[in-house]
Amino acid sequence: MTMAESEPMCPERLLLEHVTSRWGTLALIALLDRPHRFGELRREIGSVSEKMLTQTLRTLERDGLVHRDAKPVIPPRVDYSLTALGREAAEQVRDLAHWTERRMAAVERSRGAYDAARV
Repeated sequence: MTMAESEPMCPERLLLEHVTSRWGTLALIALLDRPHRFGELRREIGSVSEKMLTQTLRTLERDGLVHRDAKPVIPPRVDYSLTALGREAAEQVRDLAHWTERRMAAVERSRGAYDAARV
Protein backbone atom coordinates (compact mmCIF):
# COMPACT_ATOMS: atom_id res chain seq x y z
CA MET A 1 0.00 0.00 0.00
CA THR A 2 1.35 3.43 -0.91
CA MET A 3 1.00 6.51 1.27
CA ALA A 4 -1.54 7.90 -1.20
CA GLU A 5 -3.73 4.83 -0.72
CA SER A 6 -3.51 4.87 3.04
CA GLU A 7 -5.38 6.84 5.66
CA PRO A 8 -4.90 10.64 5.57
CA MET A 9 -3.22 10.70 8.98
CA CYS A 10 -1.26 7.47 8.71
CA PRO A 11 1.96 7.42 10.77
CA GLU A 12 4.17 7.65 7.69
CA ARG A 13 2.39 10.74 6.40
CA LEU A 14 2.56 12.40 9.80
CA LEU A 15 6.31 11.72 10.06
CA LEU A 16 6.80 13.05 6.53
CA GLU A 17 4.99 16.24 7.56
CA HIS A 18 7.29 16.63 10.58
CA VAL A 19 10.48 16.09 8.57
CA THR A 20 9.47 18.26 5.62
CA SER A 21 7.79 21.08 7.52
CA ARG A 22 9.39 24.49 7.06
CA TRP A 23 11.03 24.55 10.49
CA GLY A 24 11.59 20.80 10.75
CA THR A 25 13.65 20.75 7.58
CA LEU A 26 15.71 23.78 8.58
CA ALA A 27 16.33 22.45 12.10
CA LEU A 28 17.42 19.05 10.83
CA ILE A 29 19.80 20.57 8.28
CA ALA A 30 21.28 22.95 10.87
CA LEU A 31 21.88 20.11 13.30
CA LEU A 32 23.79 18.11 10.69
CA ASP A 33 26.90 20.21 11.31
CA ARG A 34 26.98 19.94 15.09
CA PRO A 35 24.84 20.10 18.23
CA HIS A 36 23.33 23.51 18.95
CA ARG A 37 21.97 25.29 21.94
CA PHE A 38 18.43 26.60 21.48
CA GLY A 39 19.47 30.22 20.85
CA GLU A 40 22.18 29.22 18.40
CA LEU A 41 19.74 27.08 16.48
CA ARG A 42 17.15 29.85 16.40
CA ARG A 43 19.71 32.35 15.07
CA GLU A 44 20.97 29.92 12.44
CA ILE A 45 17.47 29.15 11.18
CA GLY A 46 16.34 32.78 11.33
CA SER A 47 12.81 34.22 11.48
CA VAL A 48 11.39 31.36 13.55
CA SER A 49 9.55 32.23 16.75
CA GLU A 50 10.69 30.72 20.02
CA LYS A 51 7.31 28.99 20.37
CA MET A 52 7.45 27.47 16.88
CA LEU A 53 11.02 26.24 17.28
CA THR A 54 10.17 24.73 20.67
CA GLN A 55 7.19 22.89 19.16
CA THR A 56 9.25 21.70 16.22
CA LEU A 57 12.09 20.40 18.39
CA ARG A 58 9.65 18.62 20.73
CA THR A 59 7.96 16.96 17.76
CA LEU A 60 11.29 15.86 16.27
CA GLU A 61 12.43 14.63 19.69
CA ARG A 62 9.22 12.61 20.10
CA ASP A 63 9.78 11.10 16.65
CA GLY A 64 13.27 10.01 17.73
CA LEU A 65 15.11 12.34 15.35
CA VAL A 66 16.47 14.91 17.81
CA HIS A 67 18.12 14.37 21.17
CA ARG A 68 17.62 17.00 23.89
CA ASP A 69 20.41 17.09 26.45
CA ALA A 70 19.50 19.25 29.45
CA LYS A 71 22.52 19.82 31.69
CA PRO A 72 21.84 20.46 35.39
CA VAL A 73 23.88 23.66 35.60
CA ILE A 74 23.12 27.28 36.38
CA PRO A 75 22.18 28.88 34.11
CA PRO A 76 20.44 25.91 32.51
CA ARG A 77 22.07 24.57 29.35
CA VAL A 78 20.20 22.53 26.77
CA ASP A 79 21.88 21.13 23.69
CA TYR A 80 20.09 19.63 20.71
CA SER A 81 21.66 17.05 18.43
CA LEU A 82 20.58 14.49 15.89
CA THR A 83 20.05 10.85 16.69
CA ALA A 84 21.24 8.27 14.16
CA LEU A 85 17.72 8.21 12.74
CA GLY A 86 17.65 12.01 12.67
CA ARG A 87 20.98 12.17 10.84
CA GLU A 88 19.59 9.85 8.18
CA ALA A 89 16.47 12.02 7.76
CA ALA A 90 18.53 15.24 7.80
CA GLU A 91 20.79 13.97 5.02
CA GLN A 92 17.73 13.24 2.90
CA VAL A 93 16.17 16.68 3.36
CA ARG A 94 19.55 18.36 2.87
CA ASP A 95 19.85 16.60 -0.50
CA LEU A 96 16.39 17.86 -1.42
CA ALA A 97 17.34 21.39 -0.34
CA HIS A 98 20.48 21.23 -2.50
CA TRP A 99 18.39 20.02 -5.43
CA THR A 100 16.06 23.01 -5.07
CA GLU A 101 19.06 25.35 -5.08
CA ARG A 102 20.50 23.73 -8.23
CA ARG A 103 17.18 23.66 -10.08
CA MET A 104 15.73 27.02 -9.04
CA ALA A 105 16.59 28.70 -12.36
CA ALA A 106 14.59 26.05 -14.25
CA VAL A 107 11.68 26.49 -11.85
CA GLU A 108 11.76 30.27 -12.33
CA ARG A 109 11.69 29.82 -16.12
CA SER A 110 8.71 27.47 -15.80
CA ARG A 111 6.88 29.90 -13.55
CA GLY A 112 7.53 32.74 -15.96
CA ALA A 113 6.25 30.73 -18.92
CA TYR A 114 3.18 29.64 -17.00
CA ASP A 115 2.39 33.18 -15.84
CA ALA A 116 2.96 34.63 -19.33
CA ALA A 117 0.54 32.11 -20.84
CA ARG A 118 -2.16 33.14 -18.36
CA VAL A 119 -2.08 36.90 -19.09
